[in-house]
Amino acid sequence: MNAQPQFSPEEVCDLRGGFGSLFAQLGRPEALATDGERAAALKFTRIENVPALRLFLRAYVTEILLPLELPAIARAFSQVQRNELRELLETTRALGSEPRLREFATASQRVGGSHLERLRPLADQRLVQRFRQAVAAGQAAPWHTVVFGLTLAIYSLPLRQGLVHYARQMLGGFIAGAAPPLRLNEAAADELLEDLCAGLAAGVEAVVTAHAGGGLRVV
Repeated sequence: MNAQPQFSPEEVCDLRGGFGSLFAQLGRPEALATDGERAAALKFTRIENVPALRLFLRAYVTEILLPLELPAIARAFSQVQRNELRELLETTRALGSEPRLREFATASQRVGGSHLERLRPLADQRLVQRFRQAVAAGQAAPWHTVVFGLTLAIYSLPLRQGLVHYARQMLGGFIAGAAPPLRLNEAAADELLEDLCAGLAAGVEAVVTAHAGGGLRVV
């Protein structure tokens, strides 16, 4: 399989809707970081202009993508490659206890469950089927980041490339959703995406380094 795992447009829309509730939660005074720009960005529940969109996405990168989502993908990737089902289930439980993701859980698990069903035909992938059984039994939740990392691992796709692809897909989905009401043309949307992605390299590298070792394919 050469193609990276893809979220469908409907799934991206679902995730984007979930982030609306998530950022509303993060906008509470007691949940805000001290950084002024980040705090201001998290208060946007309605994005009415391009500067607001840029702040919103920077907040997403700083508060969610780098500290929570990319590490969860990498952790799941490593655990699947090591055939560590128990640890994979623990990863889903840890995500469930993360306050910043609580309001996002429904959308994330709906998307993750949809992706997991696409793996049903892989009868020879014992860990995948055991994970599916655990989800069906209520022993684990199909967080979309965990399922994404699992998919990278079972198809032997490189972790670093997968993390970059995920970040671009999520940021691109946000921008595509905001573009029509903001009258953001394709060139401006592409420029915004590239600007946001340019600063991700160090963060992705840190995540990859933290989960390297044991013969994992991270290139």
